[in-house]
Amino acid sequence: MTLLSVSRSGPVCTLTINRAETMNPLGSPGDGDEFAGACDAINHDMEVRCVILTGAGRAFSAGGDIKAMRDKSGTFGGSAPAISDGYRDNIHKMLRALHGLRVPVIAAVNGPAIGLGCDVACLADIRIASEKAKFGVTFLKLGIIPGDGGTWILPRVIGMSRAAELFYTGDVIDAATAQDWGLVSRVVADDSLIEEANALAQKIAKMPPHSLRQSKMLLRQGAQVNYDTALEMAANTQAMMHMTEDHAEGVAALIEKREAVFKGE
Repeated sequence: MTLLSVSRSGPVCTLTINRAETMNPLGSPGDGDEFAGACDAINHDMEVRCVILTGAGRAFSAGGDIKAMRDKSGTFGGSAPAISDGYRDNIHKMLRALHGLRVPVIAAVNGPAIGLGCDVACLADIRIASEKAKFGVTFLKLGIIPGDGGTWILPRVIGMSRAAELFYTGDVIDAATAQDWGLVSRVVADDSLIEEANALAQKIAKMPPHSLRQSKMLLRQGAQVNYDTALEMAANTQAMMHMTEDHAEGVAALIEKREAVFKGE
């Protein structure tokens, strides 16, 4: 079954995890290729300025396919080396593709985001949760570890202490706690989640596309380098931005007290 449903509304692309009848499990064979194809297409389309990632039905994603784990099938089948390759070639490919998106990503978390599903949500730049959202990284309860790099992802979102608490206990937290912990930016009514996410995405999409993509790159790199390196990267990138027509448009719009219209030039 196809994993992703892809739709467009002007400069905003929505990716919907589309296995509603089974709470949108991830990691089936081919999921990595599908995510990689969708993300590569977005990266090479300068008309796309923001992505919304959400789930169909009542869940964002309940995580890995438990029945496939039980049956030792698909990604979770074969010898230990085969399972390792399944993670590298499929699950990791999916996560690398999402992490590699060059435009801002908003996760509209409409229900449970558990295990792999939680870590996928945490790879978004911004998370908005419905009141029905729940978050947990319950790998240890299954006798496994976060094979999706979650021990790298989650501490960068909520800090080491709270990430460790969630990993070591397997607890599942509600949307209000997730907001208190900084896991999500806001909590909204379930029936207004997509509307809120779209409004935010359209606001982001009004920004100049080159500056928007470069800002995301600098945010990501800034978490990995020292301050002097971040300053040097900023200086070089800023010099390029000063040469764009969008910069001239932004300055003119501010002086003329009007809304800027950025064209990616």
